[in-house]
Amino acid sequence: MDLFEYQGRDLFERHGLPVLGGGVAETPQEARAIAERLGGKVVVKAQVKVGGRGKAGGVKLAVDADEAQARATDILGMDIKGHTVHKVMLAETADIVEEYYLSYLLDRANRTFLCIASVAGGMEIEIVAEEQPDRVAKIAIDASKGVDEAKAREIVAAAQYPAEVTEQIVDIAVKLWQAFVAEDATLVEVNPLAKVDDGRVLLLDAKITLDENASFRHPDHEALVDQSAVDPLEQAAKAKNLNYVKLDGEVGIIGNGAGLVMSTLDVVAYAGEAHGGVKSANFLDIGGGASAQVMANGLEVVLSDPSVKSVFVNVFGGITACDAVANGIVQALALLNERGETVTKPLVVRLDGNNAEAGRAILDGANNPLVERVDTMDGAAERAAELAAAGK
Repeated sequence: MDLFEYQGRDLFERHGLPVLGGGVAETPQEARAIAERLGGKVVVKAQVKVGGRGKAGGVKLAVDADEAQARATDILGMDIKGHTVHKVMLAETADIVEEYYLSYLLDRANRTFLCIASVAGGMEIEIVAEEQPDRVAKIAIDASKGVDEAKAREIVAAAQYPAEVTEQIVDIAVKLWQAFVAEDATLVEVNPLAKVDDGRVLLLDAKITLDENASFRHPDHEALVDQSAVDPLEQAAKAKNLNYVKLDGEVGIIGNGAGLVMSTLDVVAYAGEAHGGVKSANFLDIGGGASAQVMANGLEVVLSDPSVKSVFVNVFGGITACDAVANGIVQALALLNERGETVTKPLVVRLDGNNAEAGRAILDGANNPLVERVDTMDGAAERAAELAAAGK
């Protein structure tokens, strides 16, 4: 989960890192009040999860509360690279003397953590690395040891930060690592890490990505989710503990196991080429248990998508046997009808693996006119794509 800058600033402050005073506003009037609290002169910054805000006119200086309100009026509602601005962050100003760069991230390729540090802050680190590679230091971090004062001094020396800011950046490097670990982040980036005119080194920007797989350890992270950007179907699925991702297509997909579902997306895309470019409408992994209730919840979410014209249920029986899955499908359709959510879209079901024959017999015996059973994955994908195309 990527955080907005204001959320990152607040997170840094909670971990004792030096930041400027600030606040977030959703209306020009709120922006005015925050500017008054901060002393009048502020920077007004669009809160969107995309770069290039300054070039797009999403970062403005305001000399007093009146101008802060006017700049917020200008910025709120802007479209920046397809992202609508719903909030602005207001922050105190500071006269920057020098700009540096500092980040920690998960280095997946080398299965470790990495610190990237540079004396060339204020610009994209990829450009610096390409044009001035000698000004970018990359230091591997041993997860079992982390960043203590000694490691922080190694980082400062490698990055060639000026001697007069060494002690401050050593302290920042240690605390930033502590924040990185404590919040289960995969990225914390500060650009710029700035020396200001009074000699302090401050974190003037915050780019943070949190590992959603660790959300069970951080109930407070739920409040950081940008609800305006979350698809309502994905919200509904999450409430039912389903692994669902909305896609742009017409064939609803339900499968057990992420690998199988990913393969299903591929075969539907291939089959859909012959039927006007039909594609999958979603990713939905019901996991190892395909009880009637789980299947009903999955069908409810998938069928509530108006773009879905057919549903492909692709299950390979393992721990959960195919006969249990088949009973789940039959009972799920009955449950939905009892709820008054009449199913009208066709379902194509492919069962294979543990007790597949028994599962197929159950579906055949139910004789539901909406359910078609196809024994092969490719054949089922072809049929689901054909039905979706016919339902357009």
